[in-house]
Amino acid sequence: MHPNIVFPELFLKHMEQTLPSHLSMTDFIEACKRPLRRSIRVNTLKISVEDFKVRAAEKGWSLSPVPWCDTGFWIDEEDDSVPLGNTAEHMSGLFYIQEASSMLPVTALLEEDRELERVLDMAAAPGSKTTQIAAAIENRGVLVANEYSASRVKVLHANLLRCGVYNSALTNFDARVFGTWLPETFDAILLDAPCSGEGTIRKDADAFANWSLASINEIADTQKDLIESAFHALKPGGVMVYSTCTLSREENQDVCHHIKSLFGDAVEFEPLNHLFENAGDACTEEGFLHVFPQIFDSEGFFVARLRKTQSVGSEMVKKRPRNFPFQKASRKDADAAAKALKESLQLSIPESSNVWVRDKEVWLFPAAIEDILLEIKFDRIGLKLAETHKNGYRWQHETVMALATGKEANCVELTAEDAKEWYMGRDVRPQITPTKGEVIVCYRQQPIGIGKWVGNRIKNGLPRELVRDVNLFIA
Repeated sequence: MHPNIVFPELFLKHMEQTLPSHLSMTDFIEACKRPLRRSIRVNTLKISVEDFKVRAAEKGWSLSPVPWCDTGFWIDEEDDSVPLGNTAEHMSGLFYIQEASSMLPVTALLEEDRELERVLDMAAAPGSKTTQIAAAIENRGVLVANEYSASRVKVLHANLLRCGVYNSALTNFDARVFGTWLPETFDAILLDAPCSGEGTIRKDADAFANWSLASINEIADTQKDLIESAFHALKPGGVMVYSTCTLSREENQDVCHHIKSLFGDAVEFEPLNHLFENAGDACTEEGFLHVFPQIFDSEGFFVARLRKTQSVGSEMVKKRPRNFPFQKASRKDADAAAKALKESLQLSIPESSNVWVRDKEVWLFPAAIEDILLEIKFDRIGLKLAETHKNGYRWQHETVMALATGKEANCVELTAEDAKEWYMGRDVRPQITPTKGEVIVCYRQQPIGIGKWVGNRIKNGLPRELVRDVNLFIA
């Protein structure tokens, strides 16, 4: 139990009024005090669930399935001396450390359709749900990932690269702009809204440190602005999921009813009671999921699925024309890059991506973004493929992490000790016959970077910000 948890008296009174009649306050308080079960989500852009289960068994990990996510698992380890984030499987992007309840919104969003041209994640950092969406839609279409905090955009970008996401486009805005800058543009929108975080007490003993009814009402006003923006940005016929990791009605049901009061029949609440087995245990009368910690032994969470049945007259504001520093590559230049990539690394450019250039840089942009490229400023789009030089191309670390499978002919398999050296930013000297040129560096048949033979050593190409130096994986 967490002995430091203090429940404000006013919060407990507020929860007594919020808690459904079939749930008890005693069970709620006891559940909040229990340590949270650790959970992970397998990244199927890198590995299948079945293959991951084999690796988990080899490591002595016991996996229990999360009922609402076919790639999610609660995890117990025989040896937990190395943090999950420092395991080889995590660093190579095979899984994401994600609380089980937070897997619910994406499951609800993509319940019916994963063939989507444009998806918007309005509050994306650090990237758990963004990478979950990307894996579910298999890097197809374009996934616009927005984050208000500039510093958190860097974390988001790092997680997308680690997980092999190449169909993303990152933005750094107050998400209230999307409704007027990109009206009726997206097939699906996830608004995992900023909230008071009442449901996170099991992992954050200070979650109630600044709790007050006044702050809840202030946050709810922001949430109402955001859901209005999201609804305007959604195409008619499109689906939106509104979610929070908090428990108060003011930030949950009331926000959903606010958008319904504004747009009436254009808003349809789609019940989630059949989303997974026993989902009805957490459903409200509207069909929203209001997950209290004791129901599924998880964090508290709220999830609502809304359908936009018709246009509501959303209009785009006039914007100043802006210079865009990239140009779409000519067919000749695109073919040359594809040919060189195939010859040097045995990798192919995805059919859903197009080649763009900026000065000496070569990029892959998701084709589905091209109609909106000039409508909004993007911080980063797609994948930086290479930099050109007089002798050809200098391929990037992210190229390998996104496109390589570990089965390419020019892969070099490292031992555990060499892999640790690699992650510490050092060159390695594998006990194999050296060749020439660039190679895909792998550990346990998974790509971990790009290197280049220099004599009998492979020069390390790991970006400096990814270098680790403490408590790495054991084997």
